[in-house]
Amino acid sequence: MSPEPEPAPAPKQSRAGRNLPAAILVGVGLLGVVGASLYWRPEPFVLLVVLLMWAGLWELRQAFARRELRLPMVPLFVGAAGMIVSAYRGGAEALFVAFVLTVAATVVWRALDGSGLSAVRDSAASVFAAAYLPFLAGFVVLMLAQPDGEIRVVLFVLLAVANDTGGYIAGVMLGRHPLAPTVSPKKSWEGLAGSIVLATAVGVLGAVYGLGESPVLGIALGVMTAITATVGDLAESLLKRDLELKDMGSLLPGHGGVLDRLDSMIITAPFVYLVLSVVA
Repeated sequence: MSPEPEPAPAPKQSRAGRNLPAAILVGVGLLGVVGASLYWRPEPFVLLVVLLMWAGLWELRQAFARRELRLPMVPLFVGAAGMIVSAYRGGAEALFVAFVLTVAATVVWRALDGSGLSAVRDSAASVFAAAYLPFLAGFVVLMLAQPDGEIRVVLFVLLAVANDTGGYIAGVMLGRHPLAPTVSPKKSWEGLAGSIVLATAVGVLGAVYGLGESPVLGIALGVMTAITATVGDLAESLLKRDLELKDMGSLLPGHGGVLDRLDSMIITAPFVYLVLSVVA
């Protein structure tokens, strides 16, 4: 009797629980897509943001279904595209108007499907989805519509990458003191320090050489990005814990879902937009 074949080895995981080679390849690929979408004209980047929002909303729909919450996807999809395009074409006021119209459309759409406590819960979940994803992402498009918009968006993306990379390296190599053990056991104070250091370095370089501004602006952007991105990470971790999920999806190998990649960025976007609007 021939011996049974040995099972194939599982994908190698890093100390932080990631499939590191896949995470690196996907991360580089995403940066390439963002860079390519910004290279010639801004419209492809606007389309990319819309597609990412649709993917994120779909993941949120699947996750909320675990708690018997139903998101009305048609008004959310239409509203997400409307918010992103309105932000680019009409500015902050148009983004807010599109958000209000999306909220109204989702509530009416759900009310037409039935009333009662379930309709209230679904409507509240829909308002959260509209605010959490397309509304916050609209601030990235508002950056794009400003003078030197492509540079501002690239700086924002690089700040987010530096935050993740610095936190990952410092957390894996030096992490000893948990930051929020009941919410995200793998996050550490050492990782937060690494995020601040690398994000600040990228912020200073971007402010000085990209925008021609003072390095003080770069320091402010770096520290602020690390703090707000960490809050965004912890907020999504808390949401996943409540929904009993490890990842919000599986579209991006080594990262999880689209929401797992965007959670820190969408929380950071309004702050970066506001700082750059006032100072630069």
